[in-house]
Amino acid sequence: MKSVALIGANGFVGQSIRKYLLRDKNISLTSVIRENYLEAKGRKKYDFIINAAMPSKRFWAKQNPHKDFRDTVEATFKIVNDWKSLKIIQISSISARSQTNTVYGRHKAAAEKLVENEINLILRLGPMYGKELSKGVIIDLIKNEPVYISRESLYCFTPVDWIGQWISRNMHLSGILDLGAKNAIRVGEIAERIGSKSTFQGPIDNQTISKEIRNAPQAIDVLDFILEYRNIKQNSY
Repeated sequence: MKSVALIGANGFVGQSIRKYLLRDKNISLTSVIRENYLEAKGRKKYDFIINAAMPSKRFWAKQNPHKDFRDTVEATFKIVNDWKSLKIIQISSISARSQTNTVYGRHKAAAEKLVENEINLILRLGPMYGKELSKGVIIDLIKNEPVYISRESLYCFTPVDWIGQWISRNMHLSGILDLGAKNAIRVGEIAERIGSKSTFQGPIDNQTISKEIRNAPQAIDVLDFILEYRNIKQNSY
């Protein structure tokens, strides 16, 4: 029986990871949220700690650099030094590699340095989607709101459900790995395919993985999700 502490269990990615870990009878899971953080920290030494609690708002980070540093770098430092575990799995972002000129990317990269060793696993995630999605490019396109990147930007949109399942099955890996869909799709193409009236303004912001993952979904599958999501929202009004 492996003991796992999942920090950020109620978050967008955390919920998906939690669902699949609970299905594994060989795992004893402690779901960690703000309310039980201190209790879980002092409870015992875990086989695995999965840190899925770092903020994911890139543009918010630019406006709130000190808060993003606290919630990303300082929070990771505390996990590394205050918690007891055999292995840490850090849920990071592709931005740690592709956007080191931004506050968000620099902080994600700095947090990775605190975790990086021959045992731990760092997973750099790209843009994701799922039924609990509430922000990001997809939502902006559905709502016909401005998108502050170039329409030529390539995104490896990935179902968060696939991400959670993959992580639950590959906790034995170590090192740094990009995790996302194959064949990134142009954001402008998505707008055209769904008839979005969003305007684009900003630089090219490619969110792509450096190496394809076997059996990963195709990024273009996001179109099916958008159509279904939009229909559900329209029928709920």
